[in-house]
Amino acid sequence: MKRYLETVRPETIEYFKILSPEGIPEFLNPYIETPEMQKQGKISTSCGTVYSKLFDYKILNTTLDHSIGVALIIWNFTKNKKQTLAGLFHDIATPVFKHAIDFMNGDYETQESTEELTYQVIHESKEIMTLLEKDEITIEEVVDYHIYPIADNDTPQLSSDRLEYTLSNGLGATKELWNLEEIQEMYENIEIQKNEEGIEELGFKSQEMAEKFVHGMSELSSIYIENRTKFSMQFLADILKKMMKDNIISQKDLYILSEEEIIDKIENCKIGNIAKNFESWRNAIKIEESKTPVIGKYCVSITNAKIRFINPLVKIKNESIRISKISEMARADIERARNFKTEKYAYLDFKF
Repeated sequence: MKRYLETVRPETIEYFKILSPEGIPEFLNPYIETPEMQKQGKISTSCGTVYSKLFDYKILNTTLDHSIGVALIIWNFTKNKKQTLAGLFHDIATPVFKHAIDFMNGDYETQESTEELTYQVIHESKEIMTLLEKDEITIEEVVDYHIYPIADNDTPQLSSDRLEYTLSNGLGATKELWNLEEIQEMYENIEIQKNEEGIEELGFKSQEMAEKFVHGMSELSSIYIENRTKFSMQFLADILKKMMKDNIISQKDLYILSEEEIIDKIENCKIGNIAKNFESWRNAIKIEESKTPVIGKYCVSITNAKIRFINPLVKIKNESIRISKISEMARADIERARNFKTEKYAYLDFKF
């Protein structure tokens, strides 16, 4: 069986070299190769939207790619094994279609409902537990990356997690906004700073680079909550919920099967019009929108989806300040991200 680095695109390798110029630290490789982490290589970061013609992504990133990227950022800035592993494991309990399952669970706003199984997945992995014991690290030290502010923190701060998905999504996983050279320029401008509360946080050395990052972030932020995105995630959630109700798949299947295996079950489903509707969604090239409910069609309304935005620190005369306080351009971009609105209803011409 090929090892992870033998299966990824050359551009991904170059991207990882930017995040960690010294390469992937040797201690991390055995953890990456465990079955639990490899399972994340079969889940897209796009929450399933990549499978529809409604979207035109240039690259396909997996949750494993993202998790390794987060770990490399943490390692680059901290050289701390425990924090790095916490970053690697932060999505280890992610099910197929990622945050679409949060939609299924009714968790539109925080999109954290699937994180509850992280401890269980790690604890039940003989391979991971053996590696942790060898490295003299307890599960409690790596199970929750929220305890490490460089790994994760509250919106709108910049953490390794937010930094990675913004950079990779801007590289083409969501929209092609910048190339590897531009990513390197922004990344090399980042350092650990102290925020308003005296807590460590990633921040920019220059206003120019902070503005460039925020501008790209604002474009991506709107895509995350466009109606085509919210509609697709709710549609996938409703399909899976229906199939679970009819005992075609189980809750456990969402965590042990790959997206390809789940899609195969959807496409071969003989109950109702699930397979036909899924095909309609896959081939759709435009989502329809309305101010009012549309009767007789599959129509959804999600007005409180999670808004993702970042207001990073920037170093000005040895003081770390939020970019929104000193840049009118960045402030406008952040407000655009925070206040992005869609029509209340989105629909496609089929009945569920």
